[in-house]
Amino acid sequence: MSLTLVAIGGICGGLCRYRLGLFLLKKSAAIFPLNTFIINLSGAFLLGILTALQPAHSTYVLLGDGFLGAYTTFSTFAYEGYQQLEAKNSFAAFYLIGSLVLGVAAYLLGFAVAKV
Repeated sequence: MSLTLVAIGGICGGLCRYRLGLFLLKKSAAIFPLNTFIINLSGAFLLGILTALQPAHSTYVLLGDGFLGAYTTFSTFAYEGYQQLEAKNSFAAFYLIGSLVLGVAAYLLGFAVAKV
């Protein structure tokens, strides 16, 4: 059952990430990958909310492991971060460090919002 829930959540999360990524890419002329940055921060925020709500195990598997696991992406973050460093982009350090620091902050904010 868990594999099915992860698969369903993953399909939905991957599709949302893809469509939102395209939308943000069209709207942004940013020097660094704003679409991945926004997607990963929003995913961390949503995971904070989900964790704070302490849903049933099956709900967490569907939404946390499946949907948000596919919605956010560490591999794309690492790839784009490397590209930024290789291109000597002045925003590379902000993208890499900011994604990590702000990602944790977004998670904590989501957790706090859900606990109110």
